[in-house]
Amino acid sequence: MRLGDMLRACPFRSNGTTTSAENRPRWAKDRDLSEPKTDERGTAAPTWLDGETKVLEAPHDHGTELRLWLRLLTCSTLVETEIRRRLREEFDSTLPRFDLMAQLERAKNGMVLGELSKRMMVSPGNITALVERLVESGHISRTTSPADRRVQIIALTPFGRAAFKKMADAHAEWISELFGKVTAKGELALLDQLGELKHSIVAALGKNG
Repeated sequence: MRLGDMLRACPFRSNGTTTSAENRPRWAKDRDLSEPKTDERGTAAPTWLDGETKVLEAPHDHGTELRLWLRLLTCSTLVETEIRRRLREEFDSTLPRFDLMAQLERAKNGMVLGELSKRMMVSPGNITALVERLVESGHISRTTSPADRRVQIIALTPFGRAAFKKMADAHAEWISELFGKVTAKGELALLDQLGELKHSIVAALGKNG
């Protein structure tokens, strides 16, 4: 599960209630968090609060590790929500489609469905549905392996490769914009520190596994 998905599963509002992601309309998952919120009468609605902001109401009830975790969740959610919105509005696409095409862009000779599923860390069923839509739109091709007719090879079409390049170029600019207030030195420090965190998490999972 993505960090952003975990936070969206239980978002906080200033009135103290929570709203399940499954019960919200589809468009709400991708809305621009910077938009002013109003009700049907045009009255300003309660300010949307992320998990980290909510913790500030009782900072002494939360340890440093938990506050760090919530900050990671908040940053992930803010970035992912904005990327989803821009992909939808500028390219009529989705983040899962972009992620799948990104994997195939690196595989010049295509990739088998099972390997694609593992790399994206999603179920084969979800991948199959996504592949079907991209085949229909002409972005990817699906052929049978000459070595094993039970195996399907998925690859970007020339049209799909050109479309992905446009999205990837825009995506890089969006990330650069969102990270623009962080210095180059700060980015390198974050990269090192998050590497330590990843190592700690993997070690803990190995111990518990």
